[in-house]
Amino acid sequence: MIPLRKHQIFTIQDSLKIKDALLEWSKKFPSVVWLDSNGHKDPYGFFEAALAVEQTDMSDAGVENIDELSAIIDKKHDWLFGYFSYDFKNDLEDLESRNFDGLSFPKIHFFRPSKLILLKGGELHFLYLEADTNDIDNDYLQIKNAVDGPKAVMGSSPSPRIHLRVHKDAYFEKVARLLEHIHRGDLYEANLCQEFYATDTEIDPWQTYFRLNEISRPPFAAFMRLGERYLMCASPERYLRKMGQNVISQPIKGTSRRGNNGKEDEALRIALSMDEKERAENIMITDLVRNDLSKSALKGSVLVEELCRVYTYKQVHQMISTVISKVAKEKNPLEIIKQTFPMGSMTGAPKISAMKIIEKLEETKRGLYSGAVGYFAPNGDFDFNVVIRSILYNAAEKYVSFSVGSAITSKSNPEKEYQECLLKAKAMRSVLEKG
Repeated sequence: MIPLRKHQIFTIQDSLKIKDALLEWSKKFPSVVWLDSNGHKDPYGFFEAALAVEQTDMSDAGVENIDELSAIIDKKHDWLFGYFSYDFKNDLEDLESRNFDGLSFPKIHFFRPSKLILLKGGELHFLYLEADTNDIDNDYLQIKNAVDGPKAVMGSSPSPRIHLRVHKDAYFEKVARLLEHIHRGDLYEANLCQEFYATDTEIDPWQTYFRLNEISRPPFAAFMRLGERYLMCASPERYLRKMGQNVISQPIKGTSRRGNNGKEDEALRIALSMDEKERAENIMITDLVRNDLSKSALKGSVLVEELCRVYTYKQVHQMISTVISKVAKEKNPLEIIKQTFPMGSMTGAPKISAMKIIEKLEETKRGLYSGAVGYFAPNGDFDFNVVIRSILYNAAEKYVSFSVGSAITSKSNPEKEYQECLLKAKAMRSVLEKG
C-alpha cells in the first residue's frame, strides 16, 4: 500500500517570483520534473505549475519498465512524473530505431516524487510522502526566502558551437525522397526532423531553461533533470489529457512567425488561418488523432471541438485543433496512451508507414524529442505535452542537442519547409548562443 501524502497549503503573493524560487530550490535534487503553463488559461488544466522532486538517485527511484509502470498505475494511489520517449513506439509496433544517439535517455522513465508542490490559484500545495512531512515548513521557508534572495546569473562559459546534422542540400534530397513516397501512395504526410547539436560543451541547464522559457512563455513548458540528463522544454503542444472519462488531444500543424508590428502580426495570423496547405496538414493530423482516440473511446464520443484555430505565442502563431472523446470508467490509463502514441503531429499519416519511412531518412534517433513529458495522478488522470522546441543535454557526455521538423505533403515547397525549420530552431539557438 502506497503511503498517503500530507497536504499543506500556503498562500502566496507573486506567482512569477515563487516559480523562480521553486526552480532554484530544486537544484539540490537528482530527479526533478517541473511543469509550467506560464499563465495560459486552459479549460483542461489542473494546476498553474508543478514541481516534483525525488531525493534518491534516479537509478533507485525511477521506473523504466513498462510492465512495472502499468502495475503501479493500476493501483491508482499516488503521483508519477516522467516521460515516454519517441522510441517507446518500438514497444508498441513492429518498429526499430538504429540511428545515432548522442544523448542516451532511457526509453521511458517515471518516478514517484517524495516531495510534490503544486501552484494553484495563488496557493502553494505541498503534497509530501509520510517520511518527508516534517520538511514541509522548513522547505516552504527556504522557498519563501529565495523569493527575495539574489537572483542567479548566466555563467560566462563559452557559447556552444552549433552544428547542423543535415545541411540544406541533403535536406532537399530527403524531402525529394519523401515526395516520391507520397506520389507513390505510401503515405500522404510525414514529419521530417533534423538535429542541431554541440559536442564537448557545458551549459547551466537551469539558466538555459529560464532563458528559453522567458522568450517563449509556452503553455506546456517543462524542465527535467534525471541525474546527468536534462530537458529544457518550451512546448506549445498538448499530446494527451485524461480528466475522468474525458480524453483531450490538441495537435499542432501550421506555424507562422510573429510580425514586427501590430498590423503585420495580424496579417500573418490571418494568412496562417487561411493557408490552404497548412489547413490541409492540420486536418490530416486531426483525422489521424480522431482515429487514434476512437480505439479507446466509447462509441460515438469522438468529437472535433476546435478545428484549425490559430493561437498566438511570443515567438510564433500556431494552428491548433482540439479533439475530445470519452472512455469507459474502468479504462486503463496506460492503454489509452499505448493506443495513441506517438502523437500524430510528429509522425505523419498513415502513422506506421510514415514512422518507417522517416526513420530511414532521419540521421539521428529522436529519443526524448517527439516524446511526451507529464504526470499520472492518483485517480488515473494524466496530462502530457509534446516534447518540441526543446534543448536536451547529457552533462556526462557534454552533448547538447535540439531538433526541429516540419510536415511534408504533396504541396510542400522544400525551401519553405527548410525556412520553417529554421524559424522553429531560432529560440533554442539564440538561447544557447546567448544571442
